[in-house]
Order: sequence, then C-alpha cells, then structure tokens
Amino acid sequence: MLYLNNKIRRLNVLLIFFVLFPVIFFCQAKSEDRFYQATVAFYNLENLFDTINDVTKDDEEFLPGSPRKYNTQIYIDKLDKLSSVLEKLGDEDGPEIIGVSEVENKSVLEDLINTGKLKQRRYSVAIVEGPDKRGVDVGLIYKKQYFKPISIKGIDLKDTIDPEFKTRNQLVVTGILSNDTITFIINHWPSRRGGGKDDKRILAAKRARQTVDSLFQQNKNAKILVMGDFNDDPNDKSIYDYLNAKPEKKLDKDSLALFNPMYNIHKNGYGSLSYNKTWNLFDQIIISQSIISNKNTKYYYLKNSAAIYYKKWLLNSEGKDEGAPKRTWQGNTYIGGYSDHLPVFLYLVQKVVK
Repeated sequence: MLYLNNKIRRLNVLLIFFVLFPVIFFCQAKSEDRFYQATVAFYNLENLFDTINDVTKDDEEFLPGSPRKYNTQIYIDKLDKLSSVLEKLGDEDGPEIIGVSEVENKSVLEDLINTGKLKQRRYSVAIVEGPDKRGVDVGLIYKKQYFKPISIKGIDLKDTIDPEFKTRNQLVVTGILSNDTITFIINHWPSRRGGGKDDKRILAAKRARQTVDSLFQQNKNAKILVMGDFNDDPNDKSIYDYLNAKPEKKLDKDSLALFNPMYNIHKNGYGSLSYNKTWNLFDQIIISQSIISNKNTKYYYLKNSAAIYYKKWLLNSEGKDEGAPKRTWQGNTYIGGYSDHLPVFLYLVQKVVK
C-alpha cells in the first residue's frame, strides 16, 4: 500500500509509468491532498503443482516419475521465478491483491508467498479447491494488514446438458480493503484447447454474471472486480455480451454493465499471451461502475492505469516463439521460464481526508 503525501508543489502530480506502452498517466490533486494507492493484479501461474501425489487428482504429469521428471529442484525454481515477477508488479512495495490461476492447492500458494521478497510483505491466501480433473484451481493472494476477508466462497460451474463436465470453480472473496468493502471474483474459464467451443465459456460468463447480479441485489453500488484468465478476448461475446463488460464509451450509467478497462488495450493490438505470433488478451481485470468515479473517501479506479506487465526478460529471446512469453515447459522439457501468460494489473486509489 503506497502512501502518497503531496506537499511539494502547488499542483502536484501522481506519476505512474508503465513499461508496456510509452505512456505516462497523471492524477492531479491539490497540494494538501493525500492518497492511498492499492495495486490489484492477476497472473496465470502456468501449472504450479507440488511434487506430492494426490490420489483425488490427475496430477501424475507433475510427479518425479513422470516424463517431465518433475522434482523438488524444479518446483523451487518455479517458485523463485514466479515470486520474482509478483514482487515487481505495481508499486515499489508490490500488489495488495493478486488473483492467480493454475495452482494445485493451498499449500503451493503458501510456499509461493514465503519465497523471496514476497515473504517480507505479509501475504495470506484464499482458495477453495474445485472439481477440476487435473486439480488446478484459482486463488487470491492478499496483504493481510490491508485486506480482511469476511466471506470466501467457491462457486462450481455445472452444465445440465453435460453433467460429466468438470472445471475450475469461481472464487468469490468479499472483504474490507482499508475501510472499503470490495468483492473479488477470480475466474479461469474453460480452455480453447483442442478446438473447444465457446459454449462452455458462455456458461462460465453467465455464472459469473449471476454472482455479480446477486451482489447488486444486495447493494446496487457494490464494488466488484471480476478478474481472471477468461480464455476469451474483451470483444468476444462471452465477456462483451454475457458478462456485460463494456468499454467506457459504451457504458450506460443507469445499467448494471461492468467496465472493462482492458478493452482498448486489446483493440490496440496488445495481449497477455501469444499463439502463432498472434496476441490474445485473455487475462483481464473488469470492474463495476461504482469503482470508476471518486466518491467520498472510498477506493476508485485510477483512470488509464490498467496495463499488461510487459518485460523483455519475461519473453523468449530466440526461436520460433521469439517475443512470446517464456513458459515453464516446452513439451516435457523444463526450459525454466516464468509462465505462458503475462500478468495484468491496475491501481485503485483512495483520497485521505484530514
């Protein structure tokens, strides 16, 4: 949590620099104004598994006897690589909130937050293991000195037409961030792998929207952040139509549409993962309209702060996948990358009134 004290200039500037685009964003304030700034991030961790066999899961490919020859050394190196990314996101003191996907269990998340500089930042984790056959789940990492969960739920995704269908659940965490009540909905929607149809992602979008609407029924001004690996881009119908997440110019202030600050990033050709030299922006953070504007002393979205964390050291420097995110595995060969996705993040700010 970065504490900003603006006393130096008559009209001070809160400066945020993003590496992805050569753009500088400004937030102007009077000289006596002060702000808290919170970083919210999401990162697909690409198969963060431990080395222990769980007989309830199909985790055999990440065991020492598998063709991958997965072992403790690789696991520790994977943790080191991921922590070195997470510690650098957002402010100098790292993110307050991090949604993650492709984690096996609570234990691997606890190992992660106790690795490298993350250990100094007093993180805690929230996870509800779901029915996915491979055992991968979504989770939430948060700084416990700033965020206090009051409700943690796992929402299963079921298909009445296909009762054998099993996938990651949607994690819903409501809590107090400083003095503001906020709900985070963490997603990892069904994959496109093998030519998977979009009906499953539409089903996931409907389920997430149902959760959003139930929160709005309780409080029409509920502050909600829907984040995750959606396996769809911002303009795909699952997100645009069924989740009802729109770019700012398409918002109707009287509607319950969500605001997708990453829509224009994708429209401009940028993405968080690359396949056959084509970039997709599957990793997104979407917010309720109540977070867009500054009201009282509550948190609000810092305009234009949504970004992809794009660094050359996270990318392949050569070969057929040059320029794409450097993943952990190439087939069964461990190549020591970070993830096949890039992280995304945005800033929430809160004015402090004397």
